[in-house]
Amino acid sequence: MQLSGGASDALMTTDAMIVLKDISKTYKVGPSTVRAVEKVDLEIPRGQMVSIVGHSGSGKTTLLSLIGGLTKPSDGRVIIDDINIWTLSDKEMSQLRNEKIGFSFQFASLFPTLNAIDNVRLPATFGSKNESDHDRAIELLNLVGLEDRIYSYPGQLSGGEQRRVALARTLMNKPRLILADEPTGDLDEDTEADILEIFRTINGEGVTIVIVTHSRAVASQAQRMLRMHRGLLSEEEE
Repeated sequence: MQLSGGASDALMTTDAMIVLKDISKTYKVGPSTVRAVEKVDLEIPRGQMVSIVGHSGSGKTTLLSLIGGLTKPSDGRVIIDDINIWTLSDKEMSQLRNEKIGFSFQFASLFPTLNAIDNVRLPATFGSKNESDHDRAIELLNLVGLEDRIYSYPGQLSGGEQRRVALARTLMNKPRLILADEPTGDLDEDTEADILEIFRTINGEGVTIVIVTHSRAVASQAQRMLRMHRGLLSEEEE
């Protein structure tokens, strides 16, 4: 099945993987209105690694959810790979996320009853990939340095190892866009460095990456740094 919705609404002026046009997200909390994201315009070229830095509550995680189609904007358009995603049906949206986007969250959220390789293979069960998902999963576990933990269960893995399994799972369907929310949070320095090196390797293969973090040290690893403050997005000076 081909994704058809929204192609005519895409902005074709640049070779962009992500285009946000006047995006806002507001929530009602009792009688109050919370403006989590306020009139954001953003364009990210294919193959760029971008970081979004900001304090807790600044709106950066909400913005990432908007980009990934997990949260619907109150206003504006979200265009991913030339597709205006909120013109898609629910089925098409799920297909887009499965085929084009890899999500890396702060918590591994592995299935405790599945071993490492089966946790990594899980996204392939929802896709239509022709290659051997078993071989692909082994390749990815080797990439993240867990070639000797392939058949270990989450309860047998450290927190850092679980995070590596989750990252391998993110890469299972060869996404062209990775959205990472605090991917190194609560990790020791060595594991953090290893995870960032994996991101740089993947980015070197042409994958677009957006990393949300509160850590300026992590954010500085990206080619471009943005700052989120009270729902507003701005370019961060070097």
